[in-house]
Amino acid sequence: MLKLKIIFNLLTDMRMPDEKYRRRMKPKKSIEAVDAKGLAVKPNGFTLVEMLVTVFILGLLTTVVVLAVLPNQDKAMVQKAKADIATLSQAMEIYRLDNAVYPAAGDGLQALLSGPASGGRAGYIKKLPNDPWGRPYQYSLPGRSGGFDVYSLGADGAPGGENENADIYSD
Repeated sequence: MLKLKIIFNLLTDMRMPDEKYRRRMKPKKSIEAVDAKGLAVKPNGFTLVEMLVTVFILGLLTTVVVLAVLPNQDKAMVQKAKADIATLSQAMEIYRLDNAVYPAAGDGLQALLSGPASGGRAGYIKKLPNDPWGRPYQYSLPGRSGGFDVYSLGADGAPGGENENADIYSD
């Protein structure tokens, strides 16, 4: 009778055998889990080896990215300083056109924050930036080749130097 019921269920609606039949059957020894309907399911989760391989690959990728990006950071900081110096130099030229002279060495770059004596403009720049290393840009009048100089002392903050430590002057 029980066999007929199983065959009938399998041939008609493909349902699993009823609860009584499953209790009578001896469970198979297996590492697979069984769900509520008696179907074998693969256990969820990851093995320790899978986790270790994943962490190793992520660490390897992070190392490659860090080694590729860090050397370019110094170059980017030098380029930012050059761009800031060019902007400050342009503002200084506009100041000279409005006032007929460059700001005095004592006034420095702070003079760019206020507008011309004749009025009409709020200022030549909104905010005085610091160089990428956190120090204020320097201003000298007269400059190395006449006119004025806007410059940064580079990464080391001392005159002279090479590479990222070199002084960066306006053209």
